[in-house]
Amino acid sequence: MIEVHDIKVNYIQYGSGQDVVLLHGWGQNIEMMTPLGNPISEKFRVTILDLPGFGKSSEPKTAWTVQDYVLFLKEFLEKIEVKTPIIIGHSFGGRLAILYASLYPVKKVVLFGAPCVRTKEGLTMKEKLLKSAKKLPWMEALSEKMKKHIGSTDYKNASPIMREVLVNTIHYDLSEAARKITAPTLLIWGEQDEAAPVEEARLLEKLLQDGALIVLPGTHYAYLENLGRVLAILKNFMEG
Repeated sequence: MIEVHDIKVNYIQYGSGQDVVLLHGWGQNIEMMTPLGNPISEKFRVTILDLPGFGKSSEPKTAWTVQDYVLFLKEFLEKIEVKTPIIIGHSFGGRLAILYASLYPVKKVVLFGAPCVRTKEGLTMKEKLLKSAKKLPWMEALSEKMKKHIGSTDYKNASPIMREVLVNTIHYDLSEAARKITAPTLLIWGEQDEAAPVEEARLLEKLLQDGALIVLPGTHYAYLENLGRVLAILKNFMEG
């Protein structure tokens, strides 16, 4: 645990080699990224953190924007001496990865179900995330945990600050940021992703200077549903 930007940050760092930073999605924590981090730590130095307001990290004192989170992330990585990382983000973490990579040096970028270009309205983000999680039989226990963060009743009882953060996040368009990313960027998407539909991924791919999209069977959590395959894809991409 360290303090950055007046935030107590819970993080883990292990392995050695090229730095890889893993950013979890909304309402999640370090545990959602360790299935990726543990295997790749054999060849990379892995850093995973609880983003402010989630897990064991403290909550922002004001309603942060995506820009605020990215500025925090820059200061956090500087403090732990991580430079030019491969940055991997899921959902909310992917949003942060897009903006970060548009502003600061990164070696490569990997995005899982990261909303960037909104194409239609419908269920709220929290409803879509929970609906996706419920479709994973082997993640039933995790789905129950997620209800505490994104279920409708608990959402209404959640911190007003974090509710404002969510509103700030979903209304921030990242199209221009995506256009500025020069690092090779890999998009891995679930074919049945309802929180971030594949058509959004195809639009994002067109915005990127050096982007490629891989569509896999599965939902918003396709990176976990196809874990073995995703790890093989990451190996080829990150080591290439």
